[in-house]
Amino acid sequence: MASSRPAYTLPLLSCLFLFTLIFSCSSSSASIAKVSPPDSQKVSVGLYYESLCPYSANFIVNYLVKIFEDDFISIVDLNLVPWGNARIKADNSVNCQHGPNECLLNTVEACAIDIWPELSKHFPFIYCIEYLAYERKYSQWEKCFEKLDLDPKPITECYTSEHGKKLELQYAAETAALKPPHQYVPWVVVDGQPLYEDYENFLSYICKAYKGTAVPRICSENSLSTIKMRRPKFSRPVCYKEETKKSAFSARIRSAIASWMQ
Repeated sequence: MASSRPAYTLPLLSCLFLFTLIFSCSSSSASIAKVSPPDSQKVSVGLYYESLCPYSANFIVNYLVKIFEDDFISIVDLNLVPWGNARIKADNSVNCQHGPNECLLNTVEACAIDIWPELSKHFPFIYCIEYLAYERKYSQWEKCFEKLDLDPKPITECYTSEHGKKLELQYAAETAALKPPHQYVPWVVVDGQPLYEDYENFLSYICKAYKGTAVPRICSENSLSTIKMRRPKFSRPVCYKEETKKSAFSARIRSAIASWMQ
C-alpha cells in the first residue's frame, strides 16, 4: 500500500543539500572535523538499528540528525551499529528481519563506517540510504554515491567480499553483548543506559548526562522545552525481535486464560 507523503518531508536532494552545508562548506567542515577542543567528558551514544526497519529510518532522518545542530555533536561520541534484529543461522549465513535487501544495506553501511571512519564522511552516506528507506525507495541507494560525490569502488569491494561479512559479524557480537539485551530497534543507549521507547527524547538524556563545561545552547531548559520533533510517519515506534513478539504474545495468552479461569 502506498503511504501518504507528509507535508514536512523534504525532497532527497534538499536533504542532501543540507548536509553539503553542514559537512562540505569549509567553515562547517572545520568545526565538525575539529569538534571544538577535544572533550574528555563527551557523552557516548550508541544507535543499534537495522537499515530497513521503518522506525530506525525515521529516527535517523527526523531525530538523530538534530545532533548536528548548534554544534551539539561536540559533546557526543556517536556509534552506529547496523545489525539490529538479524540472526546468524546454523550454516553461518545471516538472516535479516526485512529480508536480503536489509542484509545488503546493513553490510553497505558497515562498510561505510569502516572505510570512512570520520562521522562527517559516513553519516551523510548512511543518512542518504536511510532517507531512501524512509521513503520506501531503498532500491535507489547507489544514487547516494553520486549525490555525495563519493567513490563507490571501496564500498562495492567491501560488501562483496569476506571483509563485509566480517564487519557485520563484529556488529552482531557487539549487539549480542548489550546489557540489558536489546528488545527491538531502534535501540538507543546513552552512556551505557538504554532509553527504551523514550528514545525520541535522546537529546534530553544527552544533556543530562553531559558533565563538561562547553554546554550547547540547546541544552538550556528553555531550549529543550521548545524542541519540536517531527511527527513520526508510523503509529508503532519500534521493530521488535521475533522472539520478543512471541514472548509478549504468549504472555497475553497466559494472562487471558488466567482471567477466564477466575
